[in-house]
Amino acid sequence: MNDAVLLVCAQCAQMNRIPAARLDDQPRCGRCKQPLVDGQPITLTDANFERFVSRSELPVVVDFWAAWCGPCKTMAPVFAQAAARLKPRVLLAKVDTDAAPLTASRYNIRSIPTLVVLRDGFEVARQSGAVDLARLLAFVAPHVDIESGHA
Repeated sequence: MNDAVLLVCAQCAQMNRIPAARLDDQPRCGRCKQPLVDGQPITLTDANFERFVSRSELPVVVDFWAAWCGPCKTMAPVFAQAAARLKPRVLLAKVDTDAAPLTASRYNIRSIPTLVVLRDGFEVARQSGAVDLARLLAFVAPHVDIESGHA
């Protein structure tokens, strides 16, 4: 990994350059002071999705879900556990397909939950259906180096 990593703040869309060695130190946005990598899934919308996934230099795993979906509700705590486990080398984000129909359409989401791994804004892997923590981590592992954040 380079000496610094670019991260987009999910709250205010500010670009932040964080020294790679400081990712474990709970970095905060220079503008709004919100945590950038806090081990919680980030909520993305049609308005902030593209900038966040294309400009953040860490891999992003997106859970496309909906509030009415039973399997999505079942998988939500598992996804949160994965976010805590994979921080700070992988970012986990959630997109409500009902609230972000343009993003769901762009990624051709036909069933939920659907997990998509993105690197530099490009899809590198996809899996549909609810999974447990072990299967979620196994799905992500081939696509990112958990230790360094590289694909």
